[in-house]
Amino acid sequence: MKKFDIPQFYRSSFITRMKNARKDLDPRKKDFSPTKLDFGAVRFLLARHFGFCYGVENAIEIAYKTIEENPDKRIFLLSEMIHNPGVNLDLQKLGVKFLMDTAGNHLIDWSELTKDDIVIIPAFGTTLEIEQKLNELGIDPYRYNTTCPFVEKVWNRSEQLGKQNYTVIIHGKHYHEETRATFSHSKTNAPSVIVRDINEAKILASFILDEKPSEEFYKIFAGKYSENFNVKKDLARVGVVNQTTMLATETQEIADLLKSTMVKKYGSENLKDHFADTRDTLCYATNDNQEATYALLKEPADFAIVVGGYNSSNTSHIVELCEEKLPTYFISSEEKIISSTQIKHFDIHSHQEKITNDFIPAKDKVDIILTSGASCPDAVVEAVLRKVHSFFPSAKEIEKVIEEIIK
Repeated sequence: MKKFDIPQFYRSSFITRMKNARKDLDPRKKDFSPTKLDFGAVRFLLARHFGFCYGVENAIEIAYKTIEENPDKRIFLLSEMIHNPGVNLDLQKLGVKFLMDTAGNHLIDWSELTKDDIVIIPAFGTTLEIEQKLNELGIDPYRYNTTCPFVEKVWNRSEQLGKQNYTVIIHGKHYHEETRATFSHSKTNAPSVIVRDINEAKILASFILDEKPSEEFYKIFAGKYSENFNVKKDLARVGVVNQTTMLATETQEIADLLKSTMVKKYGSENLKDHFADTRDTLCYATNDNQEATYALLKEPADFAIVVGGYNSSNTSHIVELCEEKLPTYFISSEEKIISSTQIKHFDIHSHQEKITNDFIPAKDKVDIILTSGASCPDAVVEAVLRKVHSFFPSAKEIEKVIEEIIK
């Protein structure tokens, strides 16, 4: 896989070396068990896969090259480059301005742009409507395009489904930038509808089976279906694609549900005429990170720390998985660890930060799960590890343990 030129301050002094050592031992990714860093008084269980993915490193490389090569031009980002506050702040410090917030609300009006300005498309991609607007302004939307190749793969699969007269079911959060972009591309080629989770998929199935009156569909899925959507006609042939950062297991569960629904209505012998197999739209990095999380959770531990941006979808899903098993603290950086007795962390249910006291149990040996989302720099994960490690005066030196692990 391609190696990207990203700023060194996002790299860790030892995490990349550990990742490479694991890769050398297990190039086919058959072993998802965590890396165990035993410091005596505290042991960290580091996920097999975490941190910057291909799409994120690609986006960061393009953004920094754009800044370096255009010192005299105004540079804008459509919205956040990725869902990581540190990376976005770094770009803003270099003079990059955001045109919109993550919900699509304008921070800077289109009228303020000129054809000489640079607009960078973020890793999530953008809508065809925004691409058209940039073209009208004389700004090439493809010149500084950091859209993740795996997001584009979903768009291409949606187009294929449309050409085969399937309706596209998008598993995603309808307000998320990536889902808005996917929906925009999909609806030009096929009737499209967005489902948030398995519960909404079950509701959709009830319409397929004529268990609910059609008119209710337009109320329940308001703002989530394409123009002129016909419930009776457009739900007869379906295929599922996803927002690439959703839970892979839930996307598969939704696909399996709709597949069984089509079998129930049309019979197994007619399945191919009504359901398209689309498992190939799942993102490899999201899948690897989630599989690594499942493997982490097989290990006994006292609590978990998950590092990443609070609006990061893939990170939130890792938090969800960890919360099912043990106390989990979702933090954006080491600065959220106030002391050895206090941690400020994000609650994904209330969408607010809260402080937990005595988060480290009083034990002779503490076991901590540590991982991060795909948009979190390894340097931040290292900083979190070092800060927690500092609360254990008798713990072995980090460098010595790392060298033993790598050897």
